[in-house]
Amino acid sequence: MRKLINFITGIFIGGLVGVTLGLLFAPSTGKEFQQRLLLNANELKGEIELAAKTRRQELQTRLENLRNT
Repeated sequence: MRKLINFITGIFIGGLVGVTLGLLFAPSTGKEFQQRLLLNANELKGEIELAAKTRRQELQTRLENLRNT
């Protein structure tokens, strides 16, 4: 469980760093920036959902193995 929490924390912090760097170094208009930020947020959300789904499947497999032993 601790590894999962560390993994999610790492994704969250990485996302924040990425967004911050994007804000600082992106020479674009406000509208373009908003669209790009929304796109990046949606990509990050998808990555988090995929990681959570993968981890859940791994945990379910381990639980089934423990029950069968």
